[in-house]
Amino acid sequence: MVSFETIKSEEIKFGNNNFLEIAKKKAVSEEGENTFLSVSRGFVTPSGEKRYRKSFTVPLDDSVIDFIVHKLKEISKD
Repeated sequence: MVSFETIKSEEIKFGNNNFLEIAKKKAVSEEGENTFLSVSRGFVTPSGEKRYRKSFTVPLDDSVIDFIVHKLKEISKD
C-alpha cells in the first residue's frame, strides 16, 4: 500500500471557487519512497471543502522543472 505525504504546497484561487495547487509530495511504500511535484486543479464546495478535478506529477529533476517553467512562459507570450 502506498501512502502520500504533502511536504509543502502553495495555491492560487481563480475564477469562481477554482484553485490551482502546486505541491511537493512524498509517496511511501514498502519498497521505499519517492518525492515528486504535483500540479492540481480543483474547486471549493459551498461548504468550504476542497475537491480535486485534475492532477499531474513532475519528477524532482531540475532539467524537467526548468523545461516546464521555460515553456510555460514562452507559450503564454504567443
